[in-house]
Amino acid sequence: MNSNLLFDFSVNKENKTVHIVREFNANLEVVWEAWTTAELLDQWWAPKPFGSKTKFMNFEVGGRRFYAMVSPDGQERWSIQKYTSISPKTNFKIFSVFADKDENPELPGSNWDLNFSEHNGMTKVSITIKNDSLARLEKMIEMGFQEGFTILLQQLDELMLTLKNK
Repeated sequence: MNSNLLFDFSVNKENKTVHIVREFNANLEVVWEAWTTAELLDQWWAPKPFGSKTKFMNFEVGGRRFYAMVSPDGQERWSIQKYTSISPKTNFKIFSVFADKDENPELPGSNWDLNFSEHNGMTKVSITIKNDSLARLEKMIEMGFQEGFTILLQQLDELMLTLKNK
């Protein structure tokens, strides 16, 4: 990983939000595709040694991604991401919620707002995660969200190298 890449992670308990800014040494097209294509998401969307498997994904407003993070011993933790807004290659918003294997949501959830911008071949992704409750935010923090998400972004960095070299 290029250690000169911008990375910021902050939590605001008063507003029940997490804000993440991350820069990638790749053009916007490649970064956008990695965030919006099931086959690519499954390559980086779980901190190793966990894996990610998408049961289905329909990247359109009102569409959903239903996926699981799978532990090395095969335990599955399912989630639903519902796409609430999409502005191609600049922004998309999702409502994210844990679920059981039958797609029954475990409320409350959180609203994610992802913004993408490119400058000189570098792409910046700015993410704001607004939680429905302080309890959910605190549970995310307790579950190691910052550490896990940092690993995810490092794995995405590695995938970017592969995709750029194709």
